[in-house]
Amino acid sequence: MNAQLTAAIIGIGLAVAILYLVRRDHLHGPYAVWWLGVAVATLVLGLFPALVGWLGRATGISYAPVLPIIIGLSFVLLRLLKLDIERSRQERQLRRLTQKLAILERELDRVGYRLPEGDPDAELVSDDE
Repeated sequence: MNAQLTAAIIGIGLAVAILYLVRRDHLHGPYAVWWLGVAVATLVLGLFPALVGWLGRATGISYAPVLPIIIGLSFVLLRLLKLDIERSRQERQLRRLTQKLAILERELDRVGYRLPEGDPDAELVSDDE
């Protein structure tokens, strides 16, 4: 089996796996679009290997087969940067929510209410009761 056919099969397999993960609700919208783009790029490069040579000549890269690796690594680095930005945003949001919860608990203590132990869904209990 030649490399082009292998790449095309990998692209199709990746697309099927992504669609399965979306259907099972393990992968959500923007992430699925990103991975479908990777699958399509793999499939296109597998079906049209001359495209790599043409892109290599167009960009001035003398050894064209290295171009998909350079592009792939660049996209991986961009994806990692995006994930780090998202993780930082979520950590900031979690910190703010924790601070707000602490403020609310302190305010409840100040006005004489307490949260029942063990049951987070239970209603507030007044210290007067």
